[in-house]
Amino acid sequence: MKKVVLFLVLSVFVFAKEHVAVISVEGMTCPLCTTAVKKSLKSIDGVVSAKVKLNTKKAIVHFDEKVRKKQLLEAIKKVGYKGIIDSVTKE
Repeated sequence: MKKVVLFLVLSVFVFAKEHVAVISVEGMTCPLCTTAVKKSLKSIDGVVSAKVKLNTKKAIVHFDEKVRKKQLLEAIKKVGYKGIIDSVTKE
């Protein structure tokens, strides 16, 4: 039974399709800005990880298929910045 459960759990990770969005974030000026954007993005159910870089003013977000691009932009807007999606790819 344990082997079946382990197989099912591993299958979810192997067969799940993860999306990656690169988002330009306008208005960030300091490390606290990047922290606020990252925290807001990671609060979305289905976001696996988020990296936000001040020097490039970009957010790189890994998320599953239940997350909509609009949700990502709304999360950025919620903390006072404007996001523009540069690209979205599947991994």
